[in-house]
Amino acid sequence: MLKYIDGYNAQIKAQVQTLIDQKKLGSYLLSRYGTVHAYATDKSLYIYVQELKSTYLKNSPPIAKILYDAKIHDLRSALGTHTFVSRVQGGKLKAKNEIRISHFFKKAPEPFLRMIVAHELAHLKEKEHNKAFYKLCTHIEPDYHQLEFDVRLYLTYLEYFGKLYDV
Repeated sequence: MLKYIDGYNAQIKAQVQTLIDQKKLGSYLLSRYGTVHAYATDKSLYIYVQELKSTYLKNSPPIAKILYDAKIHDLRSALGTHTFVSRVQGGKLKAKNEIRISHFFKKAPEPFLRMIVAHELAHLKEKEHNKAFYKLCTHIEPDYHQLEFDVRLYLTYLEYFGKLYDV
């Protein structure tokens, strides 16, 4: 069962199944994304996300917290999360944005991390997954849709074979 690509057409699923059966999915991914990124700490992730935000979303609200989250286990429903927390402090309403990325992406190719970060940053301006949201995602990362598919292939590989990168 190919749960990460379940929404794709039968031809694509058949091609992926063939790669799995022939044990070539890993070599396909390694040929496209040979190395993992260097942003393995919460501090380096914070800097990475802030740089993308300042480049593409200058006028968006600030982000209070950015970190890897080991509690994100169900990768079918979320690779990362964006939360908007409102609190009353004294007589004022304080709002904070937080971005959490699944810890599975601490040791993944940089384009995969960039795609997930682009997705979560887009939520700063667009809360729903609508046309404007995906337009913003592709503004931040032009290859967003291909990377989203390849992340799904990567997750499929992890499910079938375990880790791909020796780090």
